[in-house]
Amino acid sequence: MSDLTVDELLTTTRTVRRRLDLERPVPLELVKECLQIALQAPSGSNTQRWQWIVVTDAEKRAAVGEVYRRACTSYLESENAAGKLFADDPERSQVQRRVHESVAYLADRMGSVPVQVIGCLELPSPKLPEGNQAGLWGSLLPAAWSYMLAARARGLGTAWTTLHLTYEEEVAQLLGLPENVRQGVLIPTAYYTGSGFKPAPREPLEKVLHVNGW
Repeated sequence: MSDLTVDELLTTTRTVRRRLDLERPVPLELVKECLQIALQAPSGSNTQRWQWIVVTDAEKRAAVGEVYRRACTSYLESENAAGKLFADDPERSQVQRRVHESVAYLADRMGSVPVQVIGCLELPSPKLPEGNQAGLWGSLLPAAWSYMLAARARGLGTAWTTLHLTYEEEVAQLLGLPENVRQGVLIPTAYYTGSGFKPAPREPLEKVLHVNGW
């Protein structure tokens, strides 16, 4: 466990793509410890419908990684790819290009990451309900973020990824998921290399803050 303060943990838990240690095994018990913390997150009406798929088998990791790589290739070629955004802002465009390169880097290595954690929701039926999707996924995403925070405190690097959902059914078949279990996030997990993290550049709060209305 690190000696990070709460504020340090919250402001330095970064997406890790390039600095994941692909050679060092991650103990399953450590992943379970992080997930145990994740289960304390809120869920709508206290349903706790989350399910967690932890993939450690080398062949299955490689198979999921190939699906992710394929989806990522399409994304990187699209107009919405990270490196093509904010082209009119030289400073931010430079950051976006670095993000673009790191996305491509992880795409080629997702299948080699020691642990893949897939956060899911177990629903009453295979079809996603109509209407309030924020309420639905709000019952999973806070728990997934709690997992990432717990991992950071234990020397593990993670990345929030969803590109594989382009082929969600294919991954579901690979892992034998029931039809009513829907995936929400794929979190590669490994020990991270490097000297640590610091808060990332962000737009000033004044640009996004609205008090009592827009």
